[in-house]
Order: sequence, then C-alpha cells, then structure tokens
Amino acid sequence: MITSILINLVEVMIGFAAGVAVGGGFVAFLTVLGIIPRLIQLSKTDRLIPVYIASIILGSLFGIFMSFADVSWDQPLILLVLWGSFHGVFNGMLAAALTEVLNVFPILSKRIRMEDKLLWLLMAIVFGKIAGSLFQWTIFVK
Repeated sequence: MITSILINLVEVMIGFAAGVAVGGGFVAFLTVLGIIPRLIQLSKTDRLIPVYIASIILGSLFGIFMSFADVSWDQPLILLVLWGSFHGVFNGMLAAALTEVLNVFPILSKRIRMEDKLLWLLMAIVFGKIAGSLFQWTIFVK
C-alpha cells in the first residue's frame, strides 16, 4: 500500500518535471530564439500579431487536449490534404527561420572558447538527436 503510493508520487513528480522541461523548451524556442517574431518579419504580417498569439495559445491547448483525450474521428481526404499542407508550410517556414538562427552555435563556441571544437559540438547534437529518435521509435513506439 505505502509502496504503491510512493511509486505513484514519484511518477507524478517525474511527469510534472518532464512537462515543465518540455514547456520550458517550447517557451524558450518561441521567445529566446525569436522564431515567431522572425516569421512575422519575413512574412510582413505585423498587423496579425493578435491572430498569431491566439493561434499559439489555441494550438497549444488543442495539442494538450488531443494528447490526453481518447478522441478519434474520420476526416475526408480533402481535409487531410489541407491539414498536411498547413503542416508542410509551417515546417518549411520553421526550417527557414531556424537557418537564420543557427548562427547561435558559432557564437556559443566563441563565448566558451571552443572555436576549434565547433564541428564536434554540432556532431554531438546531430548524433544525440539520431540516438534519441532511434531509442524512442524502437523502445516506446510499438
């Protein structure tokens, strides 16, 4: 009885910590890297800032709801094509904005006096992402 309560408490703490880490990463991604302001600047849509704010909030809440709810529905093909197109446009613009921000790594390596180790830093990030993806897909996705 006591051990199951402790296990549940530990699971709650781990889940909360993971949520805070992911939320902090998401906020850092949006604010520190300046992805959204750069997208607004590139698309010249300053007048739509309230729409951007509402879209980010509603998209986050909808994503959270869909993650926890056991909801499924059957969409027509045209809706799937439209949905996929929106995802493609977003990912393309996100990739374009990230290329503008990628000069963070050379600046970081200069600040920590590791200019000659920049390739190692980038390769560690790449191989870490690959290893994490492989681990997720082979262990967690069934």
